[in-house]
Amino acid sequence: MIKYLSTRDNTHTITSSQAIINGLAPDGGLYVPENPEDLKLDYHEVIQQDYPGMARTVFGKFFSDFDEETIEKVVSRSYTGKFSTEEITPLTKVEDAFVLELYHGPTCAFKDVALQILPRFMARTTPADGDADEKIMIVTATSGDTGKAALAGFADAPGVGITVFYPEGKVSRVQELQMSTQEGANVAVCGVRGNFDDAQTAVKQIFADRELAELLSAQGVMLSSANSINVGRLVPQVVYYFAAYAQLLRSGDISCGDEVE
Repeated sequence: MIKYLSTRDNTHTITSSQAIINGLAPDGGLYVPENPEDLKLDYHEVIQQDYPGMARTVFGKFFSDFDEETIEKVVSRSYTGKFSTEEITPLTKVEDAFVLELYHGPTCAFKDVALQILPRFMARTTPADGDADEKIMIVTATSGDTGKAALAGFADAPGVGITVFYPEGKVSRVQELQMSTQEGANVAVCGVRGNFDDAQTAVKQIFADRELAELLSAQGVMLSSANSINVGRLVPQVVYYFAAYAQLLRSGDISCGDEVE
Protein backbone atom coordinates (compact mmCIF):
# COMPACT_ATOMS: atom_id res chain seq x y z
CA MET A 1 0.00 0.00 0.00
CA ILE A 2 1.30 3.44 -0.94
CA LYS A 3 1.98 5.64 2.09
CA TYR A 4 2.37 9.41 2.18
CA LEU A 5 4.59 11.64 4.30
CA SER A 6 5.12 15.37 4.75
CA THR A 7 7.92 17.14 2.89
CA ARG A 8 8.91 18.49 6.31
CA ASP A 9 8.79 15.21 8.25
CA ASN A 10 9.83 11.79 6.93
CA THR A 11 9.17 9.95 10.19
CA HIS A 12 5.37 9.77 10.09
CA THR A 13 3.38 8.19 7.27
CA ILE A 14 -0.34 8.19 6.52
CA THR A 15 -2.62 6.57 3.95
CA SER A 16 -3.66 8.24 0.70
CA SER A 17 -7.22 8.75 1.97
CA GLN A 18 -5.87 10.58 5.04
CA ALA A 19 -3.62 12.71 2.82
CA ILE A 20 -6.63 13.64 0.67
CA ILE A 21 -8.84 14.60 3.58
CA ASN A 22 -6.07 16.50 5.41
CA GLY A 23 -4.96 18.41 2.31
CA LEU A 24 -1.94 19.96 4.00
CA ALA A 25 0.24 18.29 6.64
CA PRO A 26 -0.04 19.69 10.20
CA ASP A 27 3.56 20.92 9.96
CA GLY A 28 2.76 22.92 6.83
CA GLY A 29 4.44 20.46 4.47
CA LEU A 30 2.97 18.86 1.37
CA TYR A 31 2.06 15.19 1.30
CA VAL A 32 4.19 13.16 -1.11
CA PRO A 33 4.50 9.39 -1.67
CA GLU A 34 6.91 7.75 0.73
CA ASN A 35 8.56 5.73 -2.04
CA PRO A 36 8.10 7.06 -5.60
CA GLU A 37 9.59 3.83 -6.96
CA ASP A 38 6.38 2.06 -5.94
CA LEU A 39 4.39 4.26 -8.33
CA LYS A 40 5.91 3.01 -11.57
CA LEU A 41 3.34 2.23 -14.26
CA ASP A 42 3.73 0.37 -17.54
CA TYR A 43 2.71 3.14 -19.89
CA HIS A 44 2.34 0.65 -22.76
CA GLU A 45 -0.57 -0.84 -20.83
CA VAL A 46 -2.07 2.46 -19.65
CA ILE A 47 -2.28 4.08 -23.09
CA GLN A 48 -4.33 1.20 -24.49
CA GLN A 49 -7.28 2.28 -22.33
CA ASP A 50 -9.89 5.01 -22.72
CA TYR A 51 -9.74 8.05 -20.44
CA PRO A 52 -11.78 6.53 -17.56
CA GLY A 53 -9.65 3.38 -17.76
CA MET A 54 -6.45 5.43 -17.52
CA ALA A 55 -7.89 7.28 -14.54
CA ARG A 56 -8.79 4.03 -12.77
CA THR A 57 -5.25 2.71 -13.31
CA VAL A 58 -3.52 5.87 -12.08
CA PHE A 59 -5.81 6.26 -9.06
CA GLY A 60 -5.42 2.60 -8.19
CA LYS A 61 -1.66 3.09 -8.02
CA PHE A 62 -1.57 6.40 -6.11
CA PHE A 63 -4.64 5.84 -3.90
CA SER A 64 -4.12 2.19 -3.03
CA ASP A 65 -6.26 2.14 0.12
CA PHE A 66 -9.39 2.66 -2.00
CA ASP A 67 -10.77 -0.56 -3.47
CA GLU A 68 -11.47 -1.08 -7.18
CA GLU A 69 -15.23 -0.71 -6.76
CA THR A 70 -14.85 2.67 -5.04
CA ILE A 71 -12.46 3.96 -7.68
CA GLU A 72 -14.78 2.75 -10.44
CA LYS A 73 -17.72 4.65 -8.90
CA VAL A 74 -15.66 7.82 -8.39
CA VAL A 75 -14.43 7.83 -11.99
CA SER A 76 -17.83 7.02 -13.48
CA ARG A 77 -19.69 9.68 -11.49
CA SER A 78 -16.98 12.29 -12.12
CA TYR A 79 -16.64 11.97 -15.88
CA THR A 80 -19.80 10.38 -17.30
CA GLY A 81 -22.00 13.11 -18.75
CA LYS A 82 -19.94 15.87 -17.12
CA PHE A 83 -17.68 16.71 -20.08
CA SER A 84 -18.73 17.83 -23.55
CA THR A 85 -16.37 15.42 -25.36
CA GLU A 86 -15.96 11.68 -25.06
CA GLU A 87 -12.17 12.06 -24.91
CA ILE A 88 -12.50 14.33 -21.81
CA THR A 89 -9.27 16.12 -22.84
CA PRO A 90 -9.05 16.00 -26.66
CA LEU A 91 -5.83 16.84 -28.50
CA THR A 92 -6.01 19.26 -31.45
CA LYS A 93 -3.30 19.92 -34.02
CA VAL A 94 -2.56 23.59 -34.65
CA GLU A 95 -0.01 24.03 -37.46
CA ASP A 96 3.09 22.17 -36.22
CA ALA A 97 2.03 21.95 -32.56
CA PHE A 98 -0.65 20.19 -30.54
CA VAL A 99 -3.03 21.71 -28.03
CA LEU A 100 -4.48 19.60 -25.20
CA GLU A 101 -7.97 21.00 -24.66
CA LEU A 102 -8.71 21.04 -20.94
CA TYR A 103 -11.78 23.27 -21.05
CA HIS A 104 -14.58 20.80 -21.81
CA GLY A 105 -15.72 20.41 -18.19
CA PRO A 106 -18.73 22.00 -16.45
CA THR A 107 -16.97 25.33 -15.70
CA CYS A 108 -14.65 25.46 -18.74
CA ALA A 109 -11.57 25.40 -16.46
CA PHE A 110 -8.80 22.79 -16.67
CA LYS A 111 -9.30 22.23 -12.96
CA ASP A 112 -12.64 20.53 -13.63
CA VAL A 113 -10.64 17.42 -14.57
CA ALA A 114 -9.49 17.13 -10.95
CA LEU A 115 -12.23 18.94 -9.07
CA GLN A 116 -14.92 16.59 -10.30
CA ILE A 117 -12.84 13.79 -8.73
CA LEU A 118 -11.66 15.27 -5.41
CA PRO A 119 -15.07 15.74 -3.71
CA ARG A 120 -16.04 12.16 -4.50
CA PHE A 121 -12.87 10.75 -2.97
CA MET A 122 -13.33 12.98 0.08
CA ALA A 123 -16.87 11.70 0.50
CA ARG A 124 -15.45 8.20 0.83
CA THR A 125 -12.89 8.96 3.52
CA THR A 126 -13.09 8.91 7.29
CA PRO A 127 -11.40 11.66 9.33
CA ALA A 128 -8.11 10.66 10.90
CA ASP A 129 -9.63 10.27 14.37
CA GLY A 130 -12.25 7.90 13.01
CA ASP A 131 -15.22 10.18 13.77
CA ALA A 132 -17.58 9.61 10.86
CA ASP A 133 -19.76 12.53 12.02
CA GLU A 134 -16.96 15.07 11.65
CA LYS A 135 -17.56 17.72 8.99
CA ILE A 136 -15.02 18.97 6.48
CA MET A 137 -14.56 22.65 5.66
CA ILE A 138 -12.74 23.26 2.39
CA VAL A 139 -10.76 26.52 2.42
CA THR A 140 -9.09 27.50 -0.82
CA ALA A 141 -7.65 30.50 -2.66
CA THR A 142 -8.12 31.18 -6.35
CA SER A 143 -6.84 33.46 -9.08
CA GLY A 144 -10.06 32.70 -10.95
CA ASP A 145 -10.31 29.17 -12.31
CA THR A 146 -10.00 27.03 -9.18
CA GLY A 147 -12.77 28.91 -7.40
CA LYS A 148 -15.67 28.12 -9.70
CA ALA A 149 -14.46 24.58 -10.43
CA ALA A 150 -14.14 23.85 -6.70
CA LEU A 151 -17.48 25.42 -5.84
CA ALA A 152 -19.21 23.44 -8.58
CA GLY A 153 -17.51 20.21 -7.53
CA PHE A 154 -18.36 20.53 -3.83
CA ALA A 155 -21.79 22.17 -4.12
CA ASP A 156 -24.24 20.42 -1.77
CA ALA A 157 -21.76 17.60 -1.09
CA PRO A 158 -22.88 15.94 2.17
CA GLY A 159 -20.75 16.67 5.22
CA VAL A 160 -18.65 19.27 3.40
CA GLY A 161 -18.63 23.07 3.27
CA ILE A 162 -16.44 25.22 1.04
CA THR A 163 -15.20 28.81 1.25
CA VAL A 164 -13.23 30.32 -1.63
CA PHE A 165 -11.09 33.45 -1.29
CA TYR A 166 -10.22 35.47 -4.39
CA PRO A 167 -8.44 38.81 -4.99
CA GLU A 168 -11.21 41.36 -5.41
CA GLY A 169 -10.99 43.20 -8.73
CA LYS A 170 -8.21 40.93 -9.98
CA VAL A 171 -10.25 38.13 -11.55
CA SER A 172 -12.30 38.51 -14.71
CA ARG A 173 -15.89 39.68 -14.46
CA VAL A 174 -17.01 36.32 -15.84
CA GLN A 175 -15.04 34.44 -13.17
CA GLU A 176 -16.40 36.66 -10.41
CA LEU A 177 -19.97 36.07 -11.59
CA GLN A 178 -19.37 32.34 -11.93
CA MET A 179 -18.30 32.19 -8.29
CA SER A 180 -20.78 34.63 -6.77
CA THR A 181 -23.78 32.99 -8.47
CA GLN A 182 -22.83 29.40 -7.59
CA GLU A 183 -25.82 27.59 -6.11
CA GLY A 184 -25.48 25.35 -3.07
CA ALA A 185 -26.29 25.49 0.62
CA ASN A 186 -22.68 24.80 1.61
CA VAL A 187 -20.75 27.32 -0.54
CA ALA A 188 -19.32 30.76 0.27
CA VAL A 189 -17.10 33.23 -1.60
CA CYS A 190 -14.98 36.03 -0.12
CA GLY A 191 -13.22 38.86 -1.97
CA VAL A 192 -9.81 39.75 -0.52
CA ARG A 193 -8.17 43.18 -0.79
CA GLY A 194 -4.85 42.39 -2.42
CA ASN A 195 -3.56 39.93 -5.01
CA PHE A 196 -3.69 36.14 -5.28
CA ASP A 197 -0.55 35.74 -3.15
CA ASP A 198 -2.27 37.64 -0.35
CA ALA A 199 -5.28 35.33 -0.58
CA GLN A 200 -3.08 32.22 -0.69
CA THR A 201 -0.98 33.43 2.25
CA ALA A 202 -4.13 34.02 4.29
CA VAL A 203 -5.34 30.49 3.56
CA LYS A 204 -1.98 29.03 4.62
CA GLN A 205 -2.18 31.05 7.85
CA ILE A 206 -5.62 29.59 8.51
CA PHE A 207 -4.20 26.07 8.17
CA ALA A 208 -1.24 26.92 10.41
CA ASP A 209 -3.44 28.35 13.19
CA ARG A 210 -3.46 25.57 15.79
CA GLU A 211 -5.81 27.49 18.14
CA LEU A 212 -8.36 27.75 15.33
CA ALA A 213 -7.92 24.07 14.53
CA GLU A 214 -8.66 23.14 18.15
CA LEU A 215 -11.72 25.40 18.20
CA LEU A 216 -13.06 23.84 14.99
CA SER A 217 -12.27 20.33 16.22
CA ALA A 218 -14.38 20.97 19.31
CA GLN A 219 -17.24 21.74 16.93
CA GLY A 220 -16.62 18.57 14.92
CA VAL A 221 -15.08 20.40 11.95
CA MET A 222 -11.75 19.81 10.24
CA LEU A 223 -10.09 21.92 7.56
CA SER A 224 -9.01 20.70 4.14
CA SER A 225 -8.10 22.28 0.82
CA ALA A 226 -9.02 22.00 -2.85
CA ASN A 227 -5.87 23.74 -4.07
CA SER A 228 -3.13 21.78 -5.80
CA ILE A 229 -1.43 21.40 -2.41
CA ASN A 230 -3.89 18.51 -2.01
CA VAL A 231 -2.61 15.31 -3.58
CA GLY A 232 -6.22 14.44 -4.40
CA ARG A 233 -6.28 17.50 -6.66
CA LEU A 234 -2.88 16.83 -8.20
CA VAL A 235 -3.05 13.14 -9.11
CA PRO A 236 -6.13 13.39 -11.38
CA GLN A 237 -4.17 15.89 -13.48
CA VAL A 238 -1.55 13.20 -14.16
CA VAL A 239 -4.06 11.25 -16.25
CA TYR A 240 -4.32 13.66 -19.15
CA TYR A 241 -0.62 13.34 -19.94
CA PHE A 242 -1.18 9.65 -20.63
CA ALA A 243 -4.29 10.60 -22.62
CA ALA A 244 -2.34 13.08 -24.75
CA TYR A 245 0.35 10.51 -25.52
CA ALA A 246 -2.26 7.91 -26.46
CA GLN A 247 -3.95 10.34 -28.85
CA LEU A 248 -0.63 11.16 -30.54
CA LEU A 249 -0.09 7.44 -31.06
CA ARG A 250 -3.57 6.88 -32.50
CA SER A 251 -3.16 9.78 -34.92
CA GLY A 252 0.18 8.37 -36.11
CA ASP A 253 2.10 11.51 -35.19
CA ILE A 254 4.49 9.56 -32.94
CA SER A 255 5.58 5.96 -32.49
CA CYS A 256 5.40 4.13 -29.18
CA GLY A 257 8.46 5.03 -27.13
CA ASP A 258 9.02 8.43 -28.79
CA GLU A 259 9.65 11.27 -26.41
CA VAL A 260 7.34 14.28 -26.52
CA GLU A 261 7.78 17.76 -25.10
